[in-house]
Amino acid sequence: MSARCCSVAAAALLLGACVAPQPPAPRASSSVLDAARANAPAAAAWAEQCSDWDDWDKRAQPFRVHGDTYHVGTCGISAVLVAGPEGHVLLDTGTRNGSRVVLSNIRTLGFQPDNVEFILTSHEHFDHVGGIWWVHQNTGAAVLTSAEAEAVIRTGQADPADPQFGMHEPMHDYEGRLMVLESAVETVDLAGLDFTAIATPGHTPGALTWQWQSCEGSDCRTIVYADSLSAVSRDDYRFSDHPAYVQAYRDGLARLAALDCDILLTPHPSASGMREKLLAGDIGSGMTCADYAADRLQRLDARLAAEARQ
Repeated sequence: MSARCCSVAAAALLLGACVAPQPPAPRASSSVLDAARANAPAAAAWAEQCSDWDDWDKRAQPFRVHGDTYHVGTCGISAVLVAGPEGHVLLDTGTRNGSRVVLSNIRTLGFQPDNVEFILTSHEHFDHVGGIWWVHQNTGAAVLTSAEAEAVIRTGQADPADPQFGMHEPMHDYEGRLMVLESAVETVDLAGLDFTAIATPGHTPGALTWQWQSCEGSDCRTIVYADSLSAVSRDDYRFSDHPAYVQAYRDGLARLAALDCDILLTPHPSASGMREKLLAGDIGSGMTCADYAADRLQRLDARLAAEARQ
């Protein structure tokens, strides 16, 4: 299988036909309220166990986000399972140690890790994809990532273009199936589920945001797993020295701000206020994708202004 099998032209043969995102179905009903009530204890347990910006490997209660979408990560790092009709899709794995919690949480929910068919990546840092090798060993799942992140996932070595290059230890290399997206916005069919990948570089060159739809009966919500998008770097890196990178950063933020987004999730749960949402009893409340993009843009502009004063 070609490493670049997820281009728009090839996806129809290798991942299922690329399709346009479908509009959300109307929301309803008392059955939806029943499902929310049934899920409330697990979601509340996560909020009670975890604090804001918690430890990356701290075990946490898995819970249903909505429909066939579940949070299976730790207190400090998100991992999201979408249970499809032909297998499951996992977004991020956490750290190498955190991935053990992720696999355990999948089992706790009653799913089998060997039914995970695909691993999707947010950005190519060890705290979010450092467990890919381990999860692949336990599931056989293929990885779907961006062209810019491909070499990092394969070798475990950081990209010199990464603003944080040199700050992190290398990850375990990965020799399993790996497929690469080549368009800024691309929709693929995975395990009978439609996912749209949106290029949102900035925190890393290969960062991706993911959008999909999950339903409880006729209540369908568009879920967005938005990348970190924070302008964090090593001490000697200046974003202003890389104008093309900054423009790509801004373009990704604009794409994120325009997304249909009923539920916002992020690789660091606290970045989008997940604990506050769970304590309020409504994971769809609080920060929206547009709010999140505006916050990240403000932080980028502040970073560039600070560099200009140096």
